[in-house]
Amino acid sequence: MQSPFQLLLDLFDEPKPIPRPKSAPQVPTEELVSSPGEPFDQVLSPQAFRHPDANREVLLGTVLVAYEFRRGKRKNIGFSVGAEGLVVSAPRWVTLAEVDRAVREKKRWIVSKLEAARERQDRLEAARIDWKDGATFPYLGETVIVVLDPRNDAGGVLNTDGQALPGMPRLTLHLGLPQTAQPAQIRDAVQAWLMRQAKRLFAERLDHYAPQLKVQWRKLTLSSAGTLWGTAHSDGSIRLNWRLVHFGLPVIDYVVAHELSHLRVMDHSPRFWETVRTVVPNYSELRSKLKEDAIPVW
Repeated sequence: MQSPFQLLLDLFDEPKPIPRPKSAPQVPTEELVSSPGEPFDQVLSPQAFRHPDANREVLLGTVLVAYEFRRGKRKNIGFSVGAEGLVVSAPRWVTLAEVDRAVREKKRWIVSKLEAARERQDRLEAARIDWKDGATFPYLGETVIVVLDPRNDAGGVLNTDGQALPGMPRLTLHLGLPQTAQPAQIRDAVQAWLMRQAKRLFAERLDHYAPQLKVQWRKLTLSSAGTLWGTAHSDGSIRLNWRLVHFGLPVIDYVVAHELSHLRVMDHSPRFWETVRTVVPNYSELRSKLKEDAIPVW
């Protein structure tokens, strides 16, 4: 029996891999790795990017990039930029000179992606929540205010009838916790409430889109993955990140439709994206929003 095939929805795009060059001209020694002895903590933050597992570095214009270099069973050189920084992968037969040349050729793309990743990380940090009475968090694209009130249900009750001032949140989540509750208690109570809402809502959206795509899902599991919004398994199992409930319903629907579409097309070929388009015509716009919007750091 063929083993199940799992597909992943990543937060970051990876560009097309660089094909193996027909020739391998040698790059002069002085143009290779630069400033090997300069401590990274002495380089101004806006001009340097360092991957935590960096083992090579290169100066791209005025920007110092320390990246993780990997060898593997590949046919070409590949680049990936994520929250931690740049990762370059290459086959064993590719020389370091070729790798350096390929990195330099991708200079503009690398720097722009690293800057975008840093800006996104800064937004995430700015979205970090101070868990206390009056704290706010996003839910289905709206802002919710936390209200500590031991007279309310300990599981949390969402009030949608708030008469907030213009520009102020109208939703309040009333938690059955005392004013003396610790930040961790408040955070855990809110997370538990959000996960319950996520399980219910995701099941509803799966039931909505599955018939349209002529597929059948069998099991829903909530995920807390740091870099994945969802996965689909060929046996009909779906995993969705509970943090999706921070986004508006259109974004959630895109991810749901994306994973259900994998039950018909187990790759990311043009046929797959056409399948997604049949139920979510503006999937490209929603996909960008999923990657760009900042959500709380838990």
